[in-house]
Formats: sequence, structure tokens, C-alpha cells
Amino acid sequence: MSTPNDETPPMGSNGKMQYKPRLKSAATPELDTLRRSQRRPIPPAPAAAAAAAKAPAERKGRGKGKGKAAVEEEEAPEPQPLQEPMASLRPVQGLGCEAAVGSLNPSGSRAFKLCSKHTEGKRPLYAIGFNFIDARYYDVFATAGGNRVTTYRALPDGNLAVLQAYIDPDDAQSFYTLSWASDLGGTPLLVAAGSNRVIRVINCATGKLFKSFIGHGGSINEIRTQPLKPSLLISASKDESVRLWNVHTGICVLIFAGGGGHRHDVLSVDFHPSDMHQIASCGMDNTVKIWSMKEFEPYVKKSFTWTDLPSKFPTKVVQFPLMTCVVHSNYVDCTRWLGDFILSKSVENEIVLWEPKTKEQGHGEDSIDVLQKYPVPDCDIWFMKFSCDFHFNQLAIGNRKGEIYVWDVQTCPPELITMLSSPQCKMTIRQTAVSFDGSTILACGEDGSIYRWDEVEHQAAKN
Repeated sequence: MSTPNDETPPMGSNGKMQYKPRLKSAATPELDTLRRSQRRPIPPAPAAAAAAAKAPAERKGRGKGKGKAAVEEEEAPEPQPLQEPMASLRPVQGLGCEAAVGSLNPSGSRAFKLCSKHTEGKRPLYAIGFNFIDARYYDVFATAGGNRVTTYRALPDGNLAVLQAYIDPDDAQSFYTLSWASDLGGTPLLVAAGSNRVIRVINCATGKLFKSFIGHGGSINEIRTQPLKPSLLISASKDESVRLWNVHTGICVLIFAGGGGHRHDVLSVDFHPSDMHQIASCGMDNTVKIWSMKEFEPYVKKSFTWTDLPSKFPTKVVQFPLMTCVVHSNYVDCTRWLGDFILSKSVENEIVLWEPKTKEQGHGEDSIDVLQKYPVPDCDIWFMKFSCDFHFNQLAIGNRKGEIYVWDVQTCPPELITMLSSPQCKMTIRQTAVSFDGSTILACGEDGSIYRWDEVEHQAAKN
């Protein structure tokens, strides 16, 4: 069965994790759960990511308890440093106040109740998301897993109604990500991608495939839509690149890769909510990169009026980001803008809120200021993504025990609103979705099920 990525941090003879670019292994997100007791953080390299090393021997057994060996390792050569073309920024000591760390004692300001559970099948669900692009469909959401993408309506009584299901012709396909978009006429579109490197655009008005985009050289880990121009998409891939697409014309407008780009799989990407020219990306090289499209705006405009074949469009390669930021010491698998701040998550049991300060914003020099930290216990495996409501008031993140932590991201220090758990939900939560007003929280994961939680004051929870 295909999974979001076939690599986890390999461990060398020196006990430290090392990068293995392009080397296939038998590792999967499921095995990553088994390996959590052996996981050790990758020390941030001052100049580069480590070179390729030999793969660890095949794992035997499930490993009992932390600290007990469940893997035999082969000898690996000493890592050889690679020359980094750009300096990586780390948080500056003494800059601003010390980061505020949230308490794990729930405030109880909002209470939620499990209203329904819907099982799609035996294959894991890796993505779930509400439609925030069109106000007519704020109660509509979609899921992606296996070779199937399904749309639902969250009914007022707490149940879920299936609207459409798209089955990819490639039986081996495993969808990892989805995003809502629209064409120039306002038709709702659902975009999904995964292991077979092809981006599928589905017309939700007809239920049929609208377009397919080909260009990435590896599996696609995330797709996001530009909120101010929902005909623009951005995709993050295992091929170490980020691509900007025009869903109306099918054109790949920009490719963010090269000299200053990511040195390993890109796991997450996001558009700035108000500055159309900025995006943030993160990945297995432990970095978050901030890119600017400002000087390439003519290419974006040209993509809307292009009438020739999409393959003939003069796609521009953007090699250098505005900033390369090292806020975490391991894989960074989810990042979202919160105004001009950034929320990012690694496999370190916490989400970090930080502020990138660039020269373009009037600061003397580029710098990073870590502001707040949101602890998330048992969130130490990768490809577990958080989500926020439309107004970015609250954040929901799952863990490998099936628990969901709901944080208020507008308070300082951070406030844990509640922790959701149920005997019915004990599997790894891969992604959450928070409704427009935050009154409904959805979760999907390894067991192929969708869990719906409603606020107690919500009508559905009263039924």
C-alpha cells in the first residue's frame, strides 16, 4: 500500500539521523509509528544537510518500550558536508521576550461532543478539508485517501451526507492532499494529488474530471489555494520543488527550486493570507523557506491570458527564497501563515508560532523571533497536519493516540481550549478540519474513518 513518503530519518553508526536523498527504503508513516522510540532529532547543520548514508537494516518486531532496541543498523560512512548557497536563519537569543509555552490544562471555554463516525474503507485517509473558497458551500468538505476523493455535507443534525465520489483510474494511486479552488466563473473545483505525481482537478458541479496537471517528479505532499485568487494553486513535492499552477489555463507558472531551494522532500506549503506575493514552504531538510513572487507577477498575469499550449508557456524557475529559517531540529511537516506570523510543526510534540522579519519589511537585517509554543503530546511522527477555522481563532491537531488538541491561537499565553478523545478513536489522526465558525471539528486518519465533533452549544450536539 502506498503511503505519503517512503523515507524516514535513517540512523547511522554514530547514532545521529542522516539524510538519504533519493534513496528508496521500506519506511512508511505506519512504520514511523513503530519507530518513535528510536527517533532522535537531527542536529541542525550550520552549513548543510548531511550526505547520503547506508540504509538501516530491516526492522524486526515492533519494539517494546522506549530505549529498547528494535532495529539492527549497518555501518554508515561519516557524513560529508555540502556547501550551502545561503545562510540559514535561527532564532536570535534575547530577541523580544522569551517564547510563551501553553499549559496542557484545558480551559474548558468551549466543550465538544462526538456526534458521528463514518468509515469510508480500510485504506487510510490522509486529507480532509472544508470549502472556505465559496460561502455557499461552507458546510461542504472533502476527504482523500487511497485512489478516492469524496465530498460530504455536514448536516445540522450531526450526521454526514455523501455528495460525490471520484475514483482515480490509477488503482495504485494514493491521494495525500486536497484543496478547494474555483475557476474564473466561480464553479467549485476540488484539487487532489498524491503518490502518482499527477494533480487532478475535479469539477464539483458535474462530478467529472476537469483537468490533470503533470510536472512534478515525485509524489505530491500538499496543495494549497491562493485565497485572494482561487484559480492559483501551489503544490509541494517529494522532488524538492514547489510549483505554482493556474487552474484556469493548466499552466505551471513558477517553479521554486534550485540553488537556494529545499534539499529534501517538501512536505507543506502555504500562501500568505493577504500578501499575494509571499509563500512559505517546509520539509525534510528541517527548514521553513519564505519565497517572494513579487518580481514574477508579470508571469502570473500572463498565465491568465495564455492561449497557446500550456507546455509552451515560459515557466520561470525561482532559485532563491527571501529567507531560510531553522526553527526546528527535525522534519517540518506542516506550516501555515497566521497574519504575518508563521505556525509550523515538526515531530517534536509542539507547534511553534514565530515571526520572520525581513529587510523588505523595514528591519535592519533578516531575523526570526519565536513567540509562542503549543505543546501536543504524542505528536512525534511525521505527516500529521493541523488546521484552523476561517478566522484563525482556533487550531486543531491530532496525535498518534487518536486525541485532538484544540488551541486558541489569539491568546497569550496560549490557551488549550479542550482535548478531544473517544474510545471509538484510537488510531493516528493524519489531519483535522475546523469549520468556518469553529463549532465543528473533523478528523481523519489511519483507520479510514471520519470523526465529527460538534460544540455542545451547537444544535447537532443537543440532539
